[in-house]
Amino acid sequence: MMKIKGEIGKKLGIGLSVVLTVFWLFPYIYVICCSFKPGSEVIAVPPKFFPQVLSIENFIGLFERMDVLKYLTNSLTTALCSTVLALVLGSLAAYAIQRSGAKLSVALVILVLCLKMIPISSIVVPIYEMICKIGLYDTKIALIIVYAATNMPFVMWTMLSFYEGIPATLDEAAYVDGASSFQTFCKVILPICKPGLATAFIFTLFLAWNDFLVSLLLTSTNAKTFTVGLAGFLSAYNLDLGPMCAGAFLFSFPVMIISLAAQKYIVQGMTAGAVKG
Repeated sequence: MMKIKGEIGKKLGIGLSVVLTVFWLFPYIYVICCSFKPGSEVIAVPPKFFPQVLSIENFIGLFERMDVLKYLTNSLTTALCSTVLALVLGSLAAYAIQRSGAKLSVALVILVLCLKMIPISSIVVPIYEMICKIGLYDTKIALIIVYAATNMPFVMWTMLSFYEGIPATLDEAAYVDGASSFQTFCKVILPICKPGLATAFIFTLFLAWNDFLVSLLLTSTNAKTFTVGLAGFLSAYNLDLGPMCAGAFLFSFPVMIISLAAQKYIVQGMTAGAVKG
């Protein structure tokens, strides 16, 4: 009897998951369909979900009115570089805080949590003034620095839970064998924390890739990212839904593919970080 109830519960859980997945994917599927509709069909009333005629008119309009490759390159460069920088510095800082054993480490952990909770909209104006004063306005370096600095608390908070699950005896054994602190971190700790590093990398990359506000304020022409360029299709007197849908599809499709490919590592990272050794 218990086995039958378990099977029923499992099937109900799978069915509910499928329904929620379809519900979650519905807006994205609609954007994809609109991307391949003719412009007149996108704004037709009443709207139709699937395209009646497949067309690449929206993609042609997107490439004609927007430097797609330049903006995508800027987004990819700033997102990758800032993520790597935040991951390197954040993982090192989190390891030092967790392994220090000092009373100050508790205060630092609280500080990291507070920094993680600060909304970017509340500090973006001072950031803008600082970037302008040091002459980095409208440069990819400025975006890389700002993204790395604002996302580093997330990396630190994520990695702290993984370091807490690794016994300090591993560090002590490495020290006995003659390894330095940095060698212990690179050769002993990091291989164990690969799921955590993968999780932090993916989420930090998405945070930088999807940013709009910081890029809007810190760029003008040269370093403008795709999100800001795509917003140019929306104005008070004009709304080009077709090219916007095509651009949204081009911009989000790599993220969807990466998410599906890295799903295993994300789940491993989240579950491993929840287990304390």
